[in-house]
Amino acid sequence: MDEKRRHPRTEVNEPGYVSSGGSVMHCTIVNISPEGAAIEVENSAFVPHRFRLVMARDASVVHECQVIWSKKTRIGVSFVKPA
Repeated sequence: MDEKRRHPRTEVNEPGYVSSGGSVMHCTIVNISPEGAAIEVENSAFVPHRFRLVMARDASVVHECQVIWSKKTRIGVSFVKPA
């Protein structure tokens, strides 16, 4: 399989939160890079196309995300840079 990412992802397996429109859902951040991440959720159908990813260990770390792919309970996101 060809690697398409510019930056390698670091395995982290840390707790986090998917936040959108006032609702919050627990997730596990499986891996992360400067440009994106892969997360695990209980039900990917409830994750919106765009959301904020909040790191549980440091709530000041928030990434604006856009879903790139989804397979069962794992979701790949890219970080959206502010305009």
